[in-house]
Amino acid sequence: MMRYWLIILGMGLVTYAVRLSIIAFSGRGDVPPAVRRALRFVPPAVLTALAAPAIIRPEGVVNLSVTNIQLIAGSVAALVAWKTRSALFTIAVGMAMLWTLRAVLH
Repeated sequence: MMRYWLIILGMGLVTYAVRLSIIAFSGRGDVPPAVRRALRFVPPAVLTALAAPAIIRPEGVVNLSVTNIQLIAGSVAALVAWKTRSALFTIAVGMAMLWTLRAVLH
């Protein structure tokens, strides 16, 4: 049990150190332009890492068929995101599509 607490504490310290380093660098304006450009991709990468397993593997196994309503709704949401560049509209359309497909097909 103590091992888990040490792991959680270690992860918290690493997260804090990373955030503190970014704050310290940005306060002096020392963040190189290449790092700034790379940091722009962190939020979409994290969102993709969180959403992709739920979309591609809704029952725990890969399902790329037309019966996968999460994949259909996610594809529609991706198209909306690409066309509008609006996160809120993308989420609204994706959720509406998922709820509609669930109501119609289940």
